[in-house]
Amino acid sequence: MTQTQKPVTTPSAEGIAQAATRATQKGLAPVHLWNPPFCGDLDMEIRRDGTWFYLGTPIGRPALVRLFASVLKREGDAYFLVTPVEKVGIRVVDAPFVAVDFDLTDEGENQTVTFTTNVGDRVSANAANPIRVAYASDGEPAPYIHVRRGLEALIDRKSFYRLVDIARPGTHDGEQWLGLRSAGVFFPIIAMADL
Repeated sequence: MTQTQKPVTTPSAEGIAQAATRATQKGLAPVHLWNPPFCGDLDMEIRRDGTWFYLGTPIGRPALVRLFASVLKREGDAYFLVTPVEKVGIRVVDAPFVAVDFDLTDEGENQTVTFTTNVGDRVSANAANPIRVAYASDGEPAPYIHVRRGLEALIDRKSFYRLVDIARPGTHDGEQWLGLRSAGVFFPIIAMADL
């Protein structure tokens, strides 16, 4: 090895956690501003239910999961844990987060729906953080809320049922939908023709 070469290190969850701790001491890490070199893939996966796995084992420490979530970045369809000096790839089965509950403020035209995710994020549905519903080939709905910087949370089943309960008819792209308003924006959930 010459004087100018840096030693090659294998990415590890421990190294990412240490760097993330330093990077997030003053709040949410500005991962959208970081573009470090890709260092390889990490054997880490986020399952559809929001459980994070490392080396095939669930990560049982919620604080560690929140730390990793704070340095998560999406580029196209790929997900990375990013620090100022390294970027490692991880697998995400569906969405990286799960919206596990929501609160309503006000009602009717002025209401705001604010979701809480499994990693403690709170996000209000609005023009910047829309709700969208995708449908599987069997017709099963998969509802999502945008959380931050291209990262979404899958809305859990009980919360989705609660959303359907408060949904009202409205128009979207010239068609009638059952949907809800939040922060002055109408979010379609189910096409009226499908009811």
